[in-house]
Amino acid sequence: MARPQERRLGTGIGWRPEIADAVEAMPGIDWVEAVAENVCPGHLPDSLVRLLERGVTVVPHGVSLGLGGADRPDEGRLTALAERAQALGSPLVTEHIAYVRAGGALTATQPLEAGHLLPVPRTRDALDVLCENVRVAQDALPVPLAVENIAALVSWPGEEMTEGQFLYELVERTGVRLLIDVANLHTNHVNRGEDPAKALDELPVEAIAYVHVAGGFERDGVWHDSHAHPVPEPVLAILADLASRVSPPGVLLERDENFPEPAELERELDAIRATVKTSGGPVGDSTAGRREVPPASAAARQRTAVAQAALLSALVAGTPAPEGFDRGRLKVQSHALAAKRADVVAKVAPELPEILGPAYRAEFLTYARSRPMTGGYRHDALNFAEHLMLAGRPESPEARRRLSDWWLERSGPAPLSRRPAARLLHATRRVLLRR
Repeated sequence: MARPQERRLGTGIGWRPEIADAVEAMPGIDWVEAVAENVCPGHLPDSLVRLLERGVTVVPHGVSLGLGGADRPDEGRLTALAERAQALGSPLVTEHIAYVRAGGALTATQPLEAGHLLPVPRTRDALDVLCENVRVAQDALPVPLAVENIAALVSWPGEEMTEGQFLYELVERTGVRLLIDVANLHTNHVNRGEDPAKALDELPVEAIAYVHVAGGFERDGVWHDSHAHPVPEPVLAILADLASRVSPPGVLLERDENFPEPAELERELDAIRATVKTSGGPVGDSTAGRREVPPASAAARQRTAVAQAALLSALVAGTPAPEGFDRGRLKVQSHALAAKRADVVAKVAPELPEILGPAYRAEFLTYARSRPMTGGYRHDALNFAEHLMLAGRPESPEARRRLSDWWLERSGPAPLSRRPAARLLHATRRVLLRR
């Protein structure tokens, strides 16, 4: 069955609360993308409401579904993503080809959260699992799904396909659209030696829904996809190569931190427009349709689960590196995950760096080294605060009182356990933390 022609989105920018006013005032913004987990369907930010009223398209971009994980997609997360698509009147939703959690029932180990996007191995097992997970998501969503290639600091040993081959088969088997991040192609070129042109040669560019463009920085031979720096020339060169092959329906500038003046963002958008315009590729019209996707075998899910849990445990829990991985790169990735975790906790619980002051970051990184994240970031913030107070920190009585008040206000009320021992422990902890 032929896929219908995709809507032409045009040129857009990632909507973030810190630059909401600037985005509203920017000329020539055709559409915006909002992080799905940061949008509440019943309480849309006023800025997004005004953009929608002006006819600006808003696309929800998910970051926590973990379609590349060994487990099937969580029904609650899928429902939440569908609700955001409906609330925003979006023509599609997007997510990542990545895993974000591992462990649990499939491996009989502690569930772990990465707090960030990790690459899936390009193997037949992982592809089978991903295809079935994409099919489950497609069935649960009210609009088409597009999935994004991610940046990676590490390479899986024993991979059976290139990135382009992996994406080609994914599209062939599921009919899913692609969100191609050219900055991530550049990141993988620097970090893993992968040729962006070869990837573009192999992947079905006609299946592209839209394109991400972003900046980063290089340190000690490693490229960090920071989304906090200007777009470099090599990334624009990859965009030009892609646009010479097919005219992308949409191109979007991502910026998540270290926001510059609006004029600088507008200059970057102008450079993106000029790059696409001068490249002049043909308009894509993919006719690939979704095929029936057989369920991934239990053995494939099990093998994928074991491999992913071993890597994540090495990154966040200090267990030995799985065989075949570059230990130096794993160390870089581990530090990057801890830093990302500290940054996000500071955003979701801004009172913590305010209470702890300059000591916040060092305290959090020390905590993170021995305590992997097992829930979301808000849960992590509460656990961090509890850890500090049980250790008698911070040293200032006033800061300790403020931290205790903050924790007590946000950690309850909660349903009491039916187990007497658990109830006693809960009550004892609260008494100790009040002192």
